[in-house]
Amino acid sequence: MKTAILKTPLGLAEVRGDENGISEIKILEEEKEFTPNIPEVLLPAILQLNEYFEGKRKNFSLKLNPSGTSFQRKVWKALQEIPFGKTWSYQELSRQLGDVKAIRAVASANGKNPLWIVIPCHRVIGSDGSLTGYAGGLHRKKWLLEHENPPLQQSLF
Repeated sequence: MKTAILKTPLGLAEVRGDENGISEIKILEEEKEFTPNIPEVLLPAILQLNEYFEGKRKNFSLKLNPSGTSFQRKVWKALQEIPFGKTWSYQELSRQLGDVKAIRAVASANGKNPLWIVIPCHRVIGSDGSLTGYAGGLHRKKWLLEHENPPLQQSLF
């Protein structure tokens, strides 16, 4: 398993993967050494994440290999259907998966997403529009949602 540390506007991120795909992208709370020489297998992920933060990328095209149960993988696949700049509620996500009563299980799988940003769990909000739990912290969730959907400049005239 190869690892690289990436500097982002939200702190350091750790990217892990191998020839089978990217298995983990997570925000780090502790300081680690930035990776000057990126392993070749991780280059596409690093490039695409940088493009995302620069506002040049809305979708990712990476080979993914997250570890999880079949239900978790089903939820993570559905998360990838949420369009850039849009949000879904946990209820909408549950409905999309075919079981509106599975909100808690869906929320749990959402919280275990190992691929920060690439599988956009930050796009899931409460039914009332509130920002609900986010493993990376609500301040990061707010930043990501604003990055993807910046407020329109109001006309002064």
